[in-house]
Amino acid sequence: MAGAEEPERVSRLAGRSSAYLRSAAEQPIDWHPWGPEPFELAKRTHRPILLDIGASWCHWCHVMDEGTYVDPEVGRLLAEHFIAVKVDRDENPEVDRRYQRQVGALTGEGGWPLTAFLTPAGEVFLGGTYFPPTDGHGRPGFRRVLKEVARIWVEEPEKIQENSRAVQGALERMRGARAPDARALDAFQSQVIAEVHSGYDPVNGGFGMSPKFPHPTGVALFLLDGRQNHRELSDQRAAETLAHMGDGGLYDQVGGGFHRYSVDEGWHVPHFEKMGVDNAALLSAYVDGVRRFGDPRFEEVVRGTVGWVREVLEDPAGGFGSSQDADNAPGDDGGYFTWSRAELKAALDPDEARFAARFFGIGTEGRMPHDPERNVLFRMISVEEAAEGRPMPGGPTATLARVLGTLRAVRTRRPAPAVDRALYADINGRFIAAFAQAGSVLGEAILLADARRAADRFLSHAYDPERGVAHRLDAEGGHGWGLLEDQVGFAGGLIELAGALVEPRYVEAASSLLGLVDREFRGEDGILRDISPRLYDGPSLGALKEPSYPLEDSPHLSANSAAAIAFLRLASLTHDEQWRAKATALLPPIAARIGHAGLFAAGAALACGLASGEPATVIVEGSGPDARALVRAARRTWHPNAWVFDGHPPPPFGLPDAAGAPVRGSTPRALVCFGMSCAPPVTDPAELRKLLESGPSAAVT
Repeated sequence: MAGAEEPERVSRLAGRSSAYLRSAAEQPIDWHPWGPEPFELAKRTHRPILLDIGASWCHWCHVMDEGTYVDPEVGRLLAEHFIAVKVDRDENPEVDRRYQRQVGALTGEGGWPLTAFLTPAGEVFLGGTYFPPTDGHGRPGFRRVLKEVARIWVEEPEKIQENSRAVQGALERMRGARAPDARALDAFQSQVIAEVHSGYDPVNGGFGMSPKFPHPTGVALFLLDGRQNHRELSDQRAAETLAHMGDGGLYDQVGGGFHRYSVDEGWHVPHFEKMGVDNAALLSAYVDGVRRFGDPRFEEVVRGTVGWVREVLEDPAGGFGSSQDADNAPGDDGGYFTWSRAELKAALDPDEARFAARFFGIGTEGRMPHDPERNVLFRMISVEEAAEGRPMPGGPTATLARVLGTLRAVRTRRPAPAVDRALYADINGRFIAAFAQAGSVLGEAILLADARRAADRFLSHAYDPERGVAHRLDAEGGHGWGLLEDQVGFAGGLIELAGALVEPRYVEAASSLLGLVDREFRGEDGILRDISPRLYDGPSLGALKEPSYPLEDSPHLSANSAAAIAFLRLASLTHDEQWRAKATALLPPIAARIGHAGLFAAGAALACGLASGEPATVIVEGSGPDARALVRAARRTWHPNAWVFDGHPPPPFGLPDAAGAPVRGSTPRALVCFGMSCAPPVTDPAELRKLLESGPSAAVT
């Protein structure tokens, strides 16, 4: 009988589009994907539900899959007493968001894997994260947990009900604690800036202690504060954070791109998964760093990150995959990304090996805790210091380039961690924006072409003006409609791409998406819910019946703040004030709801700052080398809300009336307008940079 049922069990996950679900198809667990079937089965059999939420990039999810969920006794207990449901958090972020909140309300614990026990109605009564099969790692073994939950379910149903009520009560108290706190937006912004500064690490840059996540919105807020309020400390801390992260082990010094987070406060040893959403946000932050500080190291990081994305995540048909795993085999922990001293000696000549050992701090803070012979590479000293006293053909910089080239070649021969090539609209929107920005600053047309291919693929196969953009795109088209983060993330990417390419159809698609957001996603107090009740095509099960309002950065920009920024960017691109009005209507309820969230409110404070400032429009007239120099100078100058046009753009791109009509046949010149006022034309790139940096005080009506 068991043999006859096996193909049915395997087939539930084997044919799924999610790589995470497919990887569990051969486990001795009768897994169900998310949907009505397991909930109906739980009701019929009066069994509790085990909900496992994870992702293909998640190290501890793999550890639990490879240890706990292959354990025969765990499989037997689950088969006898539970209905098991497995969810890919990237594929179903709306499910993950709600159950993270429920488990957190009960235990104060969250993250991945999320392990939750539910009633057949979908309410959490017990939960946690990683569980080993037997007692260990300071955690109870899953065998023991399953036996106890099964016993309580039968013998103490009142305890189940009590826990479920406790979760719902905690959620109610959390909602009550977020009672609207009306404040002026400038006061809210000042408060958040002060809170972000209070959490700054003055030794290592970044925010907080270990484990330490990059917070690109915190960096962006510092840059905005430095400009708007002439606060040198904010500029300094933005630059320090970018420098420390880029030189640390958080950044893959050999292959480019950023790992998920650092386990120590010094950015030395990372958790090795590389997330698309993080790399897109960090890429934009480093592009801003290039514009604001002109630091060549920041440009190296931009090029390295772009190189990793193009090599590892980019789909040849257009679009960007979602992540690269941390591990390359069961039981691995960073083996692909780390180096022993012996491996460096085998790969490099003696002088280069000594140089690399000094430069990358071999044997110091980058040693792996479980294997001190292996090292994460980070930049401990300058190339000049590392080369001191040794003959370096071509000089220290050329030596570093040779060393990195050799190490890259060696590493390509190692088994590489798996890549999740799933195409998600929110992640692709962020990459489209970042590639459009990077292509403009670096003058690399190929990056703009990459962004265009991604946008066109989604618009052709996963976009409907009546429903917006689907969450996931595969060979069969779009799947998963009605999620806020997809609409605002993808619209934001289209806006940046439209401005970079001066392409009206991207403006039109972005306008359609943001109009849909405004109509379909409004909830309490006018803030935006994560699901459109009319457009969402998933099953309304369990916690999905609860409304959810993504307000806090996590650590990337929250969907509500992203919507406000997208409204403002579209307003500045088109000079259509309806979009600015939508942003200024959305921001007060966000500020009122988000409370004293500090760093996690940085995106909302950033949006408030953009709303209070004047956007900049630069129009370069003329042609030839002098005109190109003006365009380059404008695109490499930082302004929080600027657009640079090589010539007067067509509708629906908007220009201030004061910009006047195009002047043909004259010396190349740049018009710089702030809001509806324009400064006298300039012809010198240095003067253009100074004017754009100085702001509206230089403009005349």
